[in-house]
Amino acid sequence: MTVAFSATGTDLNSDMDQRFGRARQFILVDTETNAATILENTQNMNAAQGAGIQAAQNVINAEADAVVTGNCGPKAFQVLQAAGIKIYHTREDTVGSALKALLSGTLQEADSANVDSHWS
Repeated sequence: MTVAFSATGTDLNSDMDQRFGRARQFILVDTETNAATILENTQNMNAAQGAGIQAAQNVINAEADAVVTGNCGPKAFQVLQAAGIKIYHTREDTVGSALKALLSGTLQEADSANVDSHWS
């Protein structure tokens, strides 16, 4: 399974970015091989609108199976859900700790967005 984590840095020790659409980047982790790659999201950090939808499309294009993030707005949530991508909300500090929580089964799949549109 490939999981996209919203992150402020480029490795598993990086802080989670609590924003999905305006995250600095995503760390894509293959949970079978532990291989990690970076998916840049800088084009959406200062977007006037549509950041969540575009970030969701980028994650879909990267063929992620799941997203782990702090917050996900309704438009991004809808796009990800329509593509069959599972969404998990977390308050973990780092990508590594969020990955451990996901693999241990302590994160529950989200059934709705947890912030309004244009959350920063």
